[in-house]
Amino acid sequence: MKIRNTVLAVLSVFAVASLATGGAHAAAQRASAKQAPVAKGAAPKKAVVAKAAKPEKAQRETKVVTNRAGRFVQVRKPSRLAAFKGRQQAMAAVAHRAVPAVSAEVDNDGNPLLQSAAFMIADQATGNVILEKNSDAVLPIASITKLMTAMVVLDARLGLNDLLTISQDDVDTLRGSSSHVPVGTELSREDMLRLALMSSENRASAALARNYPGGVPAFVAAMNRKAVSLGLRDTRFSDSTGLNSANVSSARDLVKMVSAASRYPLIREFSTTANYLVYLNGRPRQFNNTNALVSSPDWQIGVSKTGFINESGKCLVMQAWLLNKPMIIVLLDSFGRFTRVADAQRVKRWLESAAAQQKLASQGRGPAT
Repeated sequence: MKIRNTVLAVLSVFAVASLATGGAHAAAQRASAKQAPVAKGAAPKKAVVAKAAKPEKAQRETKVVTNRAGRFVQVRKPSRLAAFKGRQQAMAAVAHRAVPAVSAEVDNDGNPLLQSAAFMIADQATGNVILEKNSDAVLPIASITKLMTAMVVLDARLGLNDLLTISQDDVDTLRGSSSHVPVGTELSREDMLRLALMSSENRASAALARNYPGGVPAFVAAMNRKAVSLGLRDTRFSDSTGLNSANVSSARDLVKMVSAASRYPLIREFSTTANYLVYLNGRPRQFNNTNALVSSPDWQIGVSKTGFINESGKCLVMQAWLLNKPMIIVLLDSFGRFTRVADAQRVKRWLESAAAQQKLASQGRGPAT
């Protein structure tokens, strides 16, 4: 682990800025499937949906459940939604407890003690790398893949209102992962994209690839072409879900990929939506974000995606505003339920502490560290 030579210069800029106050995300543009790019350093607007998420255990990517047939129909009825107000408030308390409180623990060199095996933290606006470890290691990335899936879908400008149906071909036979989306479910392409990004629904992601012109082979080829166009030299894709361990990348490449994804309004909105309510056979089903930090008032997150398979360990990538700067955080191969979230918290505390100390030093009130 090392700090780039530029870190003191970066932190001196941070010191004159006020701390970011969180909870804001970019708004989506739905008038058409066309995605209007935004300025690289533009601050995200408030998300349309910003309710609390359950802890990450909702993903359950490696357990097997019995499928049930039925149609999965989205119905927006304010009166029905109101009935869930108490439940959502209770979930907010659970989500708050799911975000571990950590201090900015540091080693003898003043670097934060992160538990992820590989990581990179970079200033998105300048490209300066603040922290890195094993950033060139090529590793499986699991559901981080879905950010590329979303970019390929949106680049194709396919109809977001087109109805797609989950088929048996979308069921995970590789790992037997569970899903809340039964075979026979019919949803718009937009909602499939939302569930893939927010709740990491593998069947939704598989359906998006299957309904691409030319089918799954053409979709995977488009994913790899997009990776080349973004300059991702360590990145390869074999499927749209990330269940295949042949989907690999490096922390350095993922910084570029997250930065590219942050230019898509729908990716910014859907990946940071806390929860989303749909109805199945007249009964409500709430899908939740796999990253509890999107519900934390201490964070201002523009893009978020988690991932996990046994080969990858726990992964987390984000574009987040820290000290009024857009930062890219990539954490790969973490172990333990909350390790990746705790590492993100450590990075935040460390940057804030370093900026505060730098400010005191510039005022002649203490040494710079």
